[in-house]
Amino acid sequence: MNNTTTSNPKKLCLSVVKDEVVVVGGGGGGEWESLNPEILALIFTRLSAEERVGVLPVVCKSFAACVHGPYCWAEIDIDQWCRKMDRTGFQVDSAVRKLVRRTRGTVRRLSAFKVGDPGFAYVANCGRFLRVLQIPMSDVTDKMVERHAISFENIAVLDISYCLKITCKGLESFGKNCKTLVHLRRNMPLPEVLPSYNVNGTGIKPDDNEAMIIADTMPGLQHLELCYGRFGDVGLEAVLAKCTALTHLDIRGCWSVKLDGDLEDRCYQLQEFKSPWHDEFDNEASSGSDSDGANADVESSSDED
Repeated sequence: MNNTTTSNPKKLCLSVVKDEVVVVGGGGGGEWESLNPEILALIFTRLSAEERVGVLPVVCKSFAACVHGPYCWAEIDIDQWCRKMDRTGFQVDSAVRKLVRRTRGTVRRLSAFKVGDPGFAYVANCGRFLRVLQIPMSDVTDKMVERHAISFENIAVLDISYCLKITCKGLESFGKNCKTLVHLRRNMPLPEVLPSYNVNGTGIKPDDNEAMIIADTMPGLQHLELCYGRFGDVGLEAVLAKCTALTHLDIRGCWSVKLDGDLEDRCYQLQEFKSPWHDEFDNEASSGSDSDGANADVESSSDED
């Protein structure tokens, strides 16, 4: 794509192949200077955020104006960029602030990795229309969540997986303020990183606090992922009893859960349930040659509203 930057902007052609945009030099691409920024944005949003920022602005003035405006950034997904070269929290927060500023308050989705308190606070102040907030493995603290959770009252999808500085306090603040929440991801690290955790579920008392808070403050949840949570049957019972809209539940690795009584039957009545002992590889092997079914099951675990 970099080879096209010296081409005549009025002779550029954008080709969309299998959801990928290719910039081709020459060949009568059209009068780009006269195209509406909203039309250009429909094409540019198929590119990664890194390509939009690093390539398009040097192609021509109309491209630069579009990329620096709000139309290209209603949905900001820089998760992969954040993971490249192990970006620092400062770099991530700077990128988040820069891109959210371009939206002029219209951002609807943010997906980033390793967001810190400064980046989170900036999004809270500028993202009143935010519907999807995905910030796994971020360093956001309870204090910052308690201060700004009211600003996220419109979010429907929240991913705070591996956010170890967010505890029950932060989770409760999200629940009390985000009344439209329907999809929560709160997956935690594998038990090997927690020395006190026994993979057999013995020798440790279950901690049902987070599950109880979810049940009490997020009754409208439809999708819930709590992989490697430390809750037991008490917390699971509360979630099933109070989250009556629940259709998808993933509790893989929650080895303190025993599914005693009627819990197992109630879980399997859900549209999709992944138990503490669920194994994707076992499912794929048992499906024989029916690979399509196995792939569909794997993909369903990452579906979003």
